[in-house]
Amino acid sequence: MTLSHNLGFPRIGVNRELKRAVEAYWKGVIDGDELGRRGRELRARHWQQQAQSGLDFVPVGDFSWYDHVLDTSMMLGAVPPRFRNDGESINLDTCFRMARGRAPSGRPTTACEMTKWFDSNYHYIVPEFSQEQSFNLACEKLFEEVAEAQALGYKVKPVVLGPVSYLWLGKSKDNEFDRLQLLDRLLPVYGEILNRLKTLGVEWLQIDEPVLVLDLPVAWRRAIESSYHHLQVKGLNVLLTTYFGSLGNNLHLACNLPVAGLHVDAVRGRDQLTSIVDHLPVYKVLSVGLIDGRNIWRSDLDRMIATLNPIKKRLKDRLWLAPSCSLLHVPVDLDKEQQLDTELKSWLAFACQKLDELNVLKQVFSPEQEAMTKPLQALKEARTVVRSRVGSPRIHRDDVINRQQNIDVEMFNRRSDYAQRAAKQREQLALPDYPTTTIGSFPQTIEIRRVRRAYKQGEMSQQDYETHIRKEIAEIVAQQEELGLDVLVHGEPERNDMVEYFGEQLDGFAFTENGWVQSYGSRCVKPPIIYGDVKRQSDMTVEWACYARSLTNKPMKGMLTGPVTMLQWSFVRDDQPRSETCQQIALALRDEVLALERAGIQVIQIDEPAFREGLPLKRREWHAYLQWAVDAFRLSSAGVKNETQIHTHMCYAEFNDIIDAIARLDADVITIETSRSDMELLNAFTDFQYPNEIGPGVYDIHSPNVPTVEQMVTLLKRAASCIPAQRLWVNPDCGLKTRGWTEVKAGLLNMVAAARQLRTESAMLE
Repeated sequence: MTLSHNLGFPRIGVNRELKRAVEAYWKGVIDGDELGRRGRELRARHWQQQAQSGLDFVPVGDFSWYDHVLDTSMMLGAVPPRFRNDGESINLDTCFRMARGRAPSGRPTTACEMTKWFDSNYHYIVPEFSQEQSFNLACEKLFEEVAEAQALGYKVKPVVLGPVSYLWLGKSKDNEFDRLQLLDRLLPVYGEILNRLKTLGVEWLQIDEPVLVLDLPVAWRRAIESSYHHLQVKGLNVLLTTYFGSLGNNLHLACNLPVAGLHVDAVRGRDQLTSIVDHLPVYKVLSVGLIDGRNIWRSDLDRMIATLNPIKKRLKDRLWLAPSCSLLHVPVDLDKEQQLDTELKSWLAFACQKLDELNVLKQVFSPEQEAMTKPLQALKEARTVVRSRVGSPRIHRDDVINRQQNIDVEMFNRRSDYAQRAAKQREQLALPDYPTTTIGSFPQTIEIRRVRRAYKQGEMSQQDYETHIRKEIAEIVAQQEELGLDVLVHGEPERNDMVEYFGEQLDGFAFTENGWVQSYGSRCVKPPIIYGDVKRQSDMTVEWACYARSLTNKPMKGMLTGPVTMLQWSFVRDDQPRSETCQQIALALRDEVLALERAGIQVIQIDEPAFREGLPLKRREWHAYLQWAVDAFRLSSAGVKNETQIHTHMCYAEFNDIIDAIARLDADVITIETSRSDMELLNAFTDFQYPNEIGPGVYDIHSPNVPTVEQMVTLLKRAASCIPAQRLWVNPDCGLKTRGWTEVKAGLLNMVAAARQLRTESAMLE
């Protein structure tokens, strides 16, 4: 019999119940007992949904109040001293202090770093290690949830992040050392975890080792081998889980580890299946992930059955079926979408529908004759949907295709090099040293959200809506003038999301009502769906930028989301290369950039926070990606005059290995998130001798803490030791959309004061 299981379920809830509960706890509206009750209710519902879909095992341990990597740190006792109050054990508030620098109890402190989970848009909290690091089993959360699910009658498969992946994802904070030195201290704690789960009656344990899809150094490959020889508990079966790519050079290693089963991503690594079956020992289970856990298109079940047929013949009952990865990366339930176009909706599958597809495959390969009517009907319906999508005239546009075919090489290049442009921009903008600015968005108040919602639902006229937005922009500009910022923004009150706002004005995009996915913590996003060729029909930002510019004599920055980020943060069509879709978006944005310039906007920011995120996990694929990603950005930005200053912004990422590609973007100014790493990320720009201007973030907007002037001055002096002061900008780490006005005003006031202090000190040295 072929079994089915799931690697993880969206934890936020179909109506974002987790977000609302956690934020209510942070605000003191509910206490810890009520938060716990809501969490138990959410977990119970998710387990029930998964069990009813036909799964043989439901995952436990995939639920998290903030992040599963952070949960692993807490379980292993890897909590830096600054997050522990005197005499306090590791608890829920420890989690929130590590994640955001503040919890309802305890003193504020600097939060842990946050970065992207492999090449996804999910962010994890980076583990911090010291050379003297110790580990101990310090948190009961996993075991409590296992018992909770068992009490409800479910057959469970706990989920644990593997020891080698955990060390790989962390970083040393005090000084550089080989993190693998910690493995011998870590493995005994993992042994305790396995033994505890065995005593709870667990039959199968899922241990995630996603690093197996990377180009691992030899020492790390050996570490994986030695780890699983160590982690042997009689009577407990380990399913080693890999995802986000093919195993590549690690295929033989993964197949021959002393575990009971292996899960592989057969969406991104379909070509590896035959080799895996050839190398897999005869006693092992192979879990094949053919249902795409990263995208929302309905599965081609006929194609999947054709792929699985020869594997089933060879493996027989050792074949398990699953999604390719955790369903954390897709929305919960398509049935909640009432406004989507009927044809487009028929092309889609969210988490619940993906589990239904999985159940169809399971029944096909474990048929009970009296129950075959339903899967046969589902196969017929899927076949019809696949054909309708391929032949739909709404996908392809001749005018877009013709424009792509006529792109000229000169469209990728600015008119002059940076040095010549910079001289003209300094003359025109007349900015002081250490110019101050923000990344774009300002707090989105309850009132602004209400106005946007009322307008969208037809409860407010366009005239009234525009009056509200103009009033908000005027207040934001006035606040920036009062704070003393040098380059202003309009604050983006009209924008619901930095990708969705633009996608709503472009052909080829569609949008959901409830298609939420978790980005980090309580932050959820609703990715657009790119289903067809992309085209800009009219101005998207010009009117609001010009209105804001009319309110001030200071430079006003136009704000756009870049083509790579528009691509990465959407659910992208899978019927053509991603590079072609990205180029279409770049052409649409190029038209908007030129329209802003014609309207007199002298500074234009094209955000690319997802640039590093899109990097393929296999190094051999980097060159091709970086080529088309850089080209897309340049295509969108390079049409402007020398006097127009192009900015870009990038989120938490390691830049060392792609710094040359970042330089090739040829943005006049790049702003990056550096406050949580104490400017450590600037080392890449220093070593490379990055030639253009940089704004290293001095203000962590993901934390409610307000940094002092002294703290920001310290960070800026550290930055000035890496980058010439004449090329330094002063700005927050990211947009201020999620923060409140009280903390924003205090933070920006201190930021401006820090810049002025440095100008004074510089003048005294001259």
